[in-house]
Amino acid sequence: MAELRTETMTVNMGPQHPSTHGVLRLVLELDGEVIRSANPTIGYLHTGIEKTAEQKKWQQVIPLVERMDYLAAQSNSLAYALCVEKLLGLEMPKRVQDIRVLIAELQRISSHLIWLGTHAMEIGAVSMLFYAIRERELLLNINELIAGFRFFPSYIRIGGLREDLPRGFHDMVNAFLERFPGKLDEYEGLLTKNDIYRRRTEGVGRVTKEDALSWGLLGPIARASGWDYDVRKYFPYLTYASYDFKVPTATEGDVYARYRVRIQEMRESIKICKQAISRITPSGAWACDDRRVVPPPKDKVYTEMEALIQHFLIYSQGFTVPAGDAYVPIEGPRGEHGVYVVSDGGNRPWRVKMRAPSFMAIQALPTLVQGGLIADVVAVIGSNDVVMGDCDR
Repeated sequence: MAELRTETMTVNMGPQHPSTHGVLRLVLELDGEVIRSANPTIGYLHTGIEKTAEQKKWQQVIPLVERMDYLAAQSNSLAYALCVEKLLGLEMPKRVQDIRVLIAELQRISSHLIWLGTHAMEIGAVSMLFYAIRERELLLNINELIAGFRFFPSYIRIGGLREDLPRGFHDMVNAFLERFPGKLDEYEGLLTKNDIYRRRTEGVGRVTKEDALSWGLLGPIARASGWDYDVRKYFPYLTYASYDFKVPTATEGDVYARYRVRIQEMRESIKICKQAISRITPSGAWACDDRRVVPPPKDKVYTEMEALIQHFLIYSQGFTVPAGDAYVPIEGPRGEHGVYVVSDGGNRPWRVKMRAPSFMAIQALPTLVQGGLIADVVAVIGSNDVVMGDCDR
């Protein structure tokens, strides 16, 4: 009688795979359909944004950082602007800070919508992607209104905003905030008690609170494991300390818990946005009055020689930032997005370095999927919400 022999099989999942959420390669060792080991391979996107930033003037870095985590563009530019403003010692008017809060929370909802649609679609709920994109289009319309660009608005600038809010901004935001809670109810009606979805997500990709801390996992992943850390609460920035909102948490630490946390985060973002839009007057300060970084008003540029010279210098030579370094974290859609900037006193950054939450989430993947099935890998990657532009920066 011939001796039976078994062996594992090594296969590639990615980098050209729709369920890896970008050019991520996973080398999977399979015993049948059971994952014995997984080895992530990154670097295929190789944008080099951090290094490229050293060749650009301070303000020119804004469009670059927005293309890292391309689903959270304005969260990236906010963190970078706050970091440079810390080196410059700038204090923004309250109206500017409230507008930034509103934009950051709308960006969080927009990012979570793409996560929800793609994650649910990969598990089998294909229609969810169409519903999520339907609402996200309304947020992209708001971006287009304020900046003329939908995906990478570059509206948040060092020193404030690009320009004042346009007519119709309040009406468009309020219309979205009135519409969206009912749509969230629809999403939950489709998924939260759906037996197929729960079987695919409950108990899958479990991570404990201790492991989350060990891997540096923050944001919704850590909060779904019982840790309530949120930069907006622990290290408040802008005017978040004056806003009434809660930090949703769960204790199971699985894919289903991460889904529930993000759904509740969108509901809390709606609360923050409603408070912010009620505080923002239709007109007022949209930047600080520091002429080192903000050009003079156009009427003065046309009538005063000193203002014309200052305008010319800012747009041709840029501005200098005092020598030193600073680190500023914000709560992005995927967790703590930190920006570390070093200045040598010139008109360009000497060094720009990001703490990318997607990079942290990828390092935990091998442990989360080990012992599960191939189908579970898809569910876990979706629930970790990785963006490869954030990783390969």
